[in-house]
Amino acid sequence: MYGATGFVGVLVAAHLAAYAPAGTRIALAGRSAERLEALRTRLGVDWPTVVADAADAPALEKLAAAAHVVITTVGPYAKYGRVLAHACAAAGTDYVDLTGEVLFARASIDENHELASTTGARIVHSCGFDSIPSDIGVHVLHAQVEADGAGELTDTTLVVTSLRGGVSGGTIDSLRHQLDVVKKDRYSRRLAASPYSLSPAPAQEPDLGAQRDMDTPRAAEVDPSLRGSLAPFVMAPYNTRVVRRSNALRGFAYGRGFRYREAMSTGTSPLSPVLAALTKVGLGALAVGLSLPPTRFVLDRILPKPGEGPDERARRAGHFTVDVFTRTTTGARYKARVRAKGDPGYAATAVMLAEAALALVLDRAALPDSPGGVLTPATGIGDALVGRLRAAGLEITAGAIDD
Repeated sequence: MYGATGFVGVLVAAHLAAYAPAGTRIALAGRSAERLEALRTRLGVDWPTVVADAADAPALEKLAAAAHVVITTVGPYAKYGRVLAHACAAAGTDYVDLTGEVLFARASIDENHELASTTGARIVHSCGFDSIPSDIGVHVLHAQVEADGAGELTDTTLVVTSLRGGVSGGTIDSLRHQLDVVKKDRYSRRLAASPYSLSPAPAQEPDLGAQRDMDTPRAAEVDPSLRGSLAPFVMAPYNTRVVRRSNALRGFAYGRGFRYREAMSTGTSPLSPVLAALTKVGLGALAVGLSLPPTRFVLDRILPKPGEGPDERARRAGHFTVDVFTRTTTGARYKARVRAKGDPGYAATAVMLAEAALALVLDRAALPDSPGGVLTPATGIGDALVGRLRAAGLEITAGAIDD
């Protein structure tokens, strides 16, 4: 568990201490021996500790070689994650993280996919709220449609129908870093804007027309059963690319006409259209504000900082529900649901990340058939992860929508 003494790292370590099966061998890793020892005492465990800096390649190579799977919460990953991901790929060691950074994920694919395919390492990015609900939601949706012989997926939309939680300081820092990069580099700007930026072969993707990930449809266009107004979902520009990568890695098993988007419900009250409009304006204003020095100076003092997060009471009070709607090539309508208690970016994310790692270690026989590579939660862990998340208390369902 690398980054064990950070805010989310502590939560992941605590989940492992409470729920990892007896006999699971776990080590705590980070930059400070003193803080690692303090955490070990706090958790009441006798796990070994490993001291390694994110820029110390030999130390990280040694760490990777000693593990079956490495969990890392040390971000922004574009700044602090590339050396460790590469070390795991070279060592044949599985790896999970929490990144929501398009540029980092693309760099990891370019640097590590072929290598990891050779060594057998499963490098699985985005194993938290970004992007397990999205990727696993579509995974179980497709599995149910396939089991029912109902054709292939076509227009598919994830809707965040319920959400309560704080904004992660680490997420804000990652956004800040990516904005800095794309502002200076034209290639990075184009890459971040491409809907197929994480595709294994963008030229082989089907031509489905423009896919603007922050545009939102009307609720009735998503499914006749859906009511209210929809707003852009802040993580849609990342999550959609992960799901599209899953489809491509599976040989377009979801369908070559599979179009995927994400949105957030603002409810069904008379004010919901206003809230949807304000959300869209607010997200645009945040991006612009972080890009301009005067407003960024102010926002940096207001927004959460890396390592900061809500207290235990707030984390317990959080929750999320996402519903994934699709219409198949046979005209059938289906819906998947992923729901969890706990603040999405902290409590629920800690559970998802820890269980992803445990699945890679303990459920090898249930993993998807793969030679390794830079994979997604669905293609790298798949049903093994679904089973573990259900056992950990998440609701994950899929079925046909009856008229």
